[in-house]
Amino acid sequence: MIDFELLRDRSILLITPGGPLEKADFEQLAKEVDPFIASKGKLVGLMIYTESFPGWENFGALVAHLKFVADHHRQIERIAAVTNGGFLKIMPRIADHFVRAQIKHFEYKEKDRALAWLEAGK
Repeated sequence: MIDFELLRDRSILLITPGGPLEKADFEQLAKEVDPFIASKGKLVGLMIYTESFPGWENFGALVAHLKFVADHHRQIERIAAVTNGGFLKIMPRIADHFVRAQIKHFEYKEKDRALAWLEAGK
């Protein structure tokens, strides 16, 4: 389950996982984000804000997540992983090999600092 908010005036997408990620989460994200990217050309930033990574509901959800990343990573300039969880702390080093966006980790309490970093990418 993912809650998300598209800050249209800042071209930033905030994602807050509330439980294991589902295939439908990525379909819903694409429905919201794709028209915005089509009109603006990109997202300045994406923030993943979660105390710890909740994992995926099933293999189909993992595949949907990977497809979403593959379809969108070229249209996102910066990604902020804001978390205390171990998996998302190491994500920038792993994803750097597969994703065009600049990725940076912030501690969970540093949401405002992460948002300022995303906005600096404009």
